[in-house]
Amino acid sequence: MKQAAVKFTNYKSSLGFWIYLMTDCLIFASLFATYIVLLPGTAGGPGPKDIFQMPLVLTETLILLTSSFTVGLAMIALSKKNIKQAIWWLAATYILGVAFLTIELFEFGVLVSEGHSWQASAFLSAFFVLVGTHGLHILIGLIWLLVMVIVLLRRGLNSKSSRQLGLFAMYWHFLDLVWIFIFTIVYLMGVAS
Repeated sequence: MKQAAVKFTNYKSSLGFWIYLMTDCLIFASLFATYIVLLPGTAGGPGPKDIFQMPLVLTETLILLTSSFTVGLAMIALSKKNIKQAIWWLAATYILGVAFLTIELFEFGVLVSEGHSWQASAFLSAFFVLVGTHGLHILIGLIWLLVMVIVLLRRGLNSKSSRQLGLFAMYWHFLDLVWIFIFTIVYLMGVAS
């Protein structure tokens, strides 16, 4: 009976997490729609192709996609009960996530220093909100990852930490998927127009 209660609790928390991811999909869909509608609203200022630095954005993209790969390797190590190797891969993911966030903040800093802040036009407002919301999610993911590594180091691998790391991996892959849309819609289509 107790085992059935644990499985039901796991099911509820996993279902709750899927519901959370779906609400995040709706949030990002709304932000993408807003960005597309406000894209022409440059207020006579520069548009995407005038301000985006594609080599920097491509580097950022490769870093985030690599971090998704390292999360996958960490999950493989966990499935083999190799905690030490999993922690190394999670540490690599953390470093890559910090690098991604640093580049994003650098990009924001350069844009603001050049006079292209979120206050300059509707396009830039939508850009900063969309990309900044993704960056905030990355920050939350990094905090979550740090907590999970501490839990692994202190308590080892158990069914609860294993499930939580699986949910984290889904979250991180979701953020990579969102970034692919940002990279395509905001950056690639922006510089192509």
